[in-house]
This record gives sequence, structure tokens and C-alpha cells, in this order.
Amino acid sequence: MSSTIADIRKDYKLQSLLEKDVKPNAIEQFNSWWQEAIRSEIDEVNAMTLATASADGIPAARIVLLKGFDERGFVFFTNYESFKGVQLTENPRACLVFFWKELERQVRITGLVEKVSDTESDAYFNSRPEGSRIGAWASPQSQVIESREWLQEREKTYAKDFSGKPLERPAHWGGYRVKPVTIEFWQGRPSRLHDRLQYTLEGSNEWKIERLAP
Repeated sequence: MSSTIADIRKDYKLQSLLEKDVKPNAIEQFNSWWQEAIRSEIDEVNAMTLATASADGIPAARIVLLKGFDERGFVFFTNYESFKGVQLTENPRACLVFFWKELERQVRITGLVEKVSDTESDAYFNSRPEGSRIGAWASPQSQVIESREWLQEREKTYAKDFSGKPLERPAHWGGYRVKPVTIEFWQGRPSRLHDRLQYTLEGSNEWKIERLAP
């Protein structure tokens, strides 16, 4: 079996990534790739790996969904009391990875993490389907629970409690913003000689661009 796995490979040939073709600003370059990904109709285009670590360096990673980005950073929403939320309280640093295999591209973002404002969290929470908003109340995310039935009963209870009432955002749920320090753009190339351009933030809004060996 191991030899079969080792034989799995793909030669990347679609595009190149050259210094003369990229934006001087990392967020603008991300937006350029993002728009291409949107036009390519990639399934779950906003899915990204979020890697965090506890205060003592124990790592964890999972897939979350990007819900917005601008010059300030990249935003996702979750339960603040979840495992990821606990780790971000202990160690407010994170790494995000997008892999758009259809374009043979990867983006890796490392940075500092802060909570978004209550106004931002409220606005996004209120835009969610009602079932998702009830789920945010019902699920003690990352905690051990006794059964699926227990969770479903909590969902029913909250749905009944909120019937005919405003479904406000729970205090334990909201957004985080990853404020980038480095952003690496990876473009697959033949013979594993991939293009890798790393942007490093210098000063308030100046980015240094360097090529990394594949």
C-alpha cells in the first residue's frame, strides 16, 4: 500500500508566478487571485485551513470558512469557547492556508489574531440562516457531549425559547481577524520547481517581496 501512495503525483503546468506580474501589495495580490478563484467556480472557494497553537506549543488545525478580507486582515467566525478559541486566547497567532487545486495554487497567511468588533459580529450573525443562529446557541462547541439526541433536544429547546423573539448573537460567539505578517503565494510548476513568492509586512503598509526555493 505504501508504494501505491508514493506513486500518487501530479505535474503542475497551468500557470507561472513571476515578480513582474504581481501586485506590490499582498492584499491586492490576494484579491487578484481570489477573483480568479471566484470566476473559476471552485467549490467551497472560501474554505481554508486554520492552524493554531496552545501556550505550550501544541498545534491544532481544522477547516473554517473565510467570511471577509480587506487591508486589516482575514475574518472568520466561531464559538469563542471552542478549542480554537481557547488556543487563540492563550496564543493569539495563527496560520491560514488556501488550496485551490483547480488553479494549482496555494496561499499561506501567518499573522496575529484579534476579535472583530461586536458590530461586525452582530452584522454577520444576523445574516445567517435561522437554523445556524439557533445552532450557535445550542452547541457547546468542542465540549464532550453525551449523544446526538442530547444536542438535538437542545436545538429544539432553543428554537422554542426564541420562537417569536429576536434571535440575538450569544456572547460566546463572534469573529476573529487574522492580521497578516507574511503571505506566501504558491503556484505549481513542472518537475516540482514551483513558484513561491513571500510578502513580508514592513512598516504600516509596505510589503517586501522575496522568492523562496520550492
